[in-house]
Amino acid sequence: MMQGYEYLLDLAIILLFTKGLGLLTKRVQMPQVVGALIAGVLLGPAMFGILEETAFIHEIAEIGVIVLMFGAGMETDIQELKASGKASFVIALCGVIIPLFGGAVLTYFFNKPGMIASDATASVFLQNIFIGVILTATSVSITVETLKELGKLKTRSGNAILGAAIIDDILGIIALTVVTSMADKSVKIGVVLIKIVGFFAFAGIVGYIFYKIYKRWTETSNKGLHRHAIIAFVFCLIMAYIAEEWFGVADITGAFIAGLIISNIDKSTFIQAKFDTISYMLLSPVFFACIGLKVSLPDMSGTIVIFSILLAVVAILTKVIGCGLGAKICGYKTYQAKRIGVGMISRGEVALIIASKGAALGLLGSGFLGPTIIVVVITTVITPILLKLVFKSEELVLLPEEQKVTSYYENANEIRGEGYK
Repeated sequence: MMQGYEYLLDLAIILLFTKGLGLLTKRVQMPQVVGALIAGVLLGPAMFGILEETAFIHEIAEIGVIVLMFGAGMETDIQELKASGKASFVIALCGVIIPLFGGAVLTYFFNKPGMIASDATASVFLQNIFIGVILTATSVSITVETLKELGKLKTRSGNAILGAAIIDDILGIIALTVVTSMADKSVKIGVVLIKIVGFFAFAGIVGYIFYKIYKRWTETSNKGLHRHAIIAFVFCLIMAYIAEEWFGVADITGAFIAGLIISNIDKSTFIQAKFDTISYMLLSPVFFACIGLKVSLPDMSGTIVIFSILLAVVAILTKVIGCGLGAKICGYKTYQAKRIGVGMISRGEVALIIASKGAALGLLGSGFLGPTIIVVVITTVITPILLKLVFKSEELVLLPEEQKVTSYYENANEIRGEGYK
């Protein structure tokens, strides 16, 4: 049972600092989500230690990212997402293979006596590969919030990023399972693959049934529109739960698919507006601050600092090059490939979760934990900044159809008041 009312003060501090720093970053022409992320780092153990990640904050943050991805699903052009399905797979595949290789090769030169001492129990080969697996992660929630703030979520590039990020999650799960199964014989790769396929089959069948029933109900019931939003949220939470608990797929994937299903309903704009309000008033600030609260830097030697810097560079370049190359292979313009590559940089909480699982299985030594955290912080903070730069620098070369979609979406955002306003 929760004791005391400190959680109320924690929430007040988080909201005050995320909003204050969000406005500050906006004044220097950066997305406000950067300020929210920095607020978490400043409040957490890495800096001033004012707050810590309690179970309550963690759970609110989890709901926050679920709602964020649910909203992203509702705002996604499902026809465009279908059209970019094959391209998203190629982008995600390149965005997994190249970071995996880059991270493993870099670690190979440092994970040896006289460089960085490792206390991991797994073989050196598996340890090196595991660092690469961490770099395959993508935290699309950071990108989604930034694209919403910029009014670019419904562009062709935005849809490609969303599709590739969902597939990236699946490929990342497979890569993680392969490596962990080598270290832990109780993990069976075949079972994991069957569960992944089973989830998408389940989502397709249940989603179709829910869509037909929900669509008919919303079309015949013009009163009590708030009920429509509540049932939509119930569906989102159930899909997120089933994805994580039954199939071992990320809960945000279930939430995103639930949003895609709702996006075909006529009243989806009204429902989205309801979720936007609760998201930017409470859930999103707590989620982004919570990422910063997770950061706790260990003691760093000179070699570890050098490795951290190089690992961060590799993490950024391999995603930009890998995903950008995949986009070019699939016929995207150069400016779109840059946007997609940058949009996939952020590792966020996904990389931290993978790292914690690896550490528990003896795949990640304590000497490599600090560099991993630094990479998470750098890639998470730099992604919104770079996204704004690539969208702004390439604004003049937008294709006519993308310019039209972007203009429409920006007007809709202005009317609804989306994001960190």
